[in-house]
Amino acid sequence: MQKRAFWFALVPVMLMVFGWLGWTPPALALTEEQRLVSEVWRVVNRAYIDETFNGENWWKVRQKALREPMSTREDAYDTIEEMLAKLDDPFTRLLRPDRYRNLQVNTAGELTGVGLQIAIDADTKQLKAIAPIAGAPADLAGIQPGDVILAIDGASTESLTLDEAAGRMRGPVGTEVTLQVKRFDGGAIEDIVLVRDRIALHPVTADLRTVENSPNTQIGYIRLTQFSANAAEEMAEAIESLENEGADAFVLDLRNNPGGLLQAGIEVARLWLNDSTIVYTVNRQSILGSFDAGHEALTDAPLVVLVNPGTASASEILAGALQDNGRAKLVGERTFGKGLIQSLFDLSDDSGLAVTVAKYETPNHKDINKLGITPDFVVKQNPIQRDEVGTEIDRPYQTAVELLTESGVVAKAG
Repeated sequence: MQKRAFWFALVPVMLMVFGWLGWTPPALALTEEQRLVSEVWRVVNRAYIDETFNGENWWKVRQKALREPMSTREDAYDTIEEMLAKLDDPFTRLLRPDRYRNLQVNTAGELTGVGLQIAIDADTKQLKAIAPIAGAPADLAGIQPGDVILAIDGASTESLTLDEAAGRMRGPVGTEVTLQVKRFDGGAIEDIVLVRDRIALHPVTADLRTVENSPNTQIGYIRLTQFSANAAEEMAEAIESLENEGADAFVLDLRNNPGGLLQAGIEVARLWLNDSTIVYTVNRQSILGSFDAGHEALTDAPLVVLVNPGTASASEILAGALQDNGRAKLVGERTFGKGLIQSLFDLSDDSGLAVTVAKYETPNHKDINKLGITPDFVVKQNPIQRDEVGTEIDRPYQTAVELLTESGVVAKAG
């Protein structure tokens, strides 16, 4: 016992002597690849929503990753993707430089490819179509929300990440890509050949419509297909133009809108809402933040919103805000259920990192992740052609028109 006591008493003296002499333990120099891995680890450690990191010891994950042999940048990327996979979160992912640039172009208003928004199903782990972009090759070919993408150019999607799958679908204008698709309704497996094209993202289409059985009623129909950077500006132009033409009420079509930029969703909501909470955000410390609308709404005319399983992410934020604040009735089918928010981080080698940093709740504090939003009026979509969307043959749309014209709703608003 005496020897043990003497040894522990001596250690501080030794440390002080070596410190006085200026000696410090040698630091291990990290390679560029290891520094990139450490950079990603630090971002996730600081920002990721789940402070348990899916039950993983995040420090040990770092230690293991840095022991991996990495002689090239591709080795580093592979190590990073293995590290991120432990989070079991397909939305937290590495964006290699070319894909990061493509994402930035996409949200800015233009991209090249087939125009299909995809996701990995949380339960089945299958690659699924969320929604095609209106007028894009995937849309023209008839790919539907919920269709399972089994293979891309003959390569199984079973082990692909979201970005790997998206990368295989992109390519030069005029080139072909073949998707093996299993239809969402359990139908036959099909091979669909798509020709890649340049896709200009004009997310808003709008027109004024006269209701046949109510000739004095003018309804402004607005279809919003994506929350790109120009979505709010185009939406404002559509609202103002339709009101100047005499619109008494509005139908806002968010079906097959897969989302996009959170800020674009907030800005669009402010065009419809006055003095209201739009959405709450909840971070890893369970701290609530909120985005609110001031007194900036462009119209208070009656509004019905159309939704379906392809309505996701920022679209659900908008739909939830309009529903919970009593600003609009929702018609259609339950929405997709993506209630997580990602932030993009620039990395030192021009790649990027998408990290789930928060979840959101509707103004009534509904957590819709994996649950979706249930419409006020559930109306199943009847089989229609692409050019029949928003016409009299479109059952959810027709229900929306009936809601706006029945019982003098429009007259009361006036």
